[in-house]
Amino acid sequence: MQFFCMFIIIKLQIFQLIRVKLMIPETDFSIRYFIGGYDNNITYLITCNILKTQVIVDAAIDIGMLLPFIDSEPSAILITHTHTDHISFIDEYIEKFPSLTIIGHSDSANLFKRKNFKYINHKHIIKIGQLLFTAIHTPGHYYDSICYLLKPVIFTGDTIFVGRTGRVKSKSSSINELYNSVYHKILTLPDNIRIYPGHDYGKKLTIQIKENKKISPLLRAKDLNDFISIMKEYEMKR
Repeated sequence: MQFFCMFIIIKLQIFQLIRVKLMIPETDFSIRYFIGGYDNNITYLITCNILKTQVIVDAAIDIGMLLPFIDSEPSAILITHTHTDHISFIDEYIEKFPSLTIIGHSDSANLFKRKNFKYINHKHIIKIGQLLFTAIHTPGHYYDSICYLLKPVIFTGDTIFVGRTGRVKSKSSSINELYNSVYHKILTLPDNIRIYPGHDYGKKLTIQIKENKKISPLLRAKDLNDFISIMKEYEMKR
């Protein structure tokens, strides 16, 4: 499996990312992304530019790919949900960094059973160094899905991708809950929030909410029934 790494310096500049120009907002942190894993999964490495604190999002990529870019032991790893492809390398991460705090939804606690697991719920505020995350519980694709808002970006796992929402194919999926999570928790955020998804499925890696609405019928449904109908049509075309 070929892996890719790109470093994003977030300083009101335009960068070439996978042949697409993106306007990156001004912040006090930077993001590296690593693509590979089971199905173009993405692991993110966030670095606070003030205190140099580092945080990982999902353990989908071999830890060896991240090590050249880790300055010291990361403070935490944020789990977007516990589908295997998003946590497949978690044991490697813990072996390399034994004091690494694992952060995920309270419903995930039994899966980890580690003293350094910290459970969170909807609207929980997570402060790591100078990085301030807001947890948004977004069940639907999976029961323990969490999106992490770090303004002006959001790490959405498999809840929303570039160009579409997540799917509802597992036993713990619910299209009603997915609709509620997407339409009442994510799309209600400011339009300029930039989505960083859990897989590289789109024509570009990231996208602002306002642009994603324009290109995705799944994000323009009139109501729940319309959303269900659009999802059925999407699945039939796959």
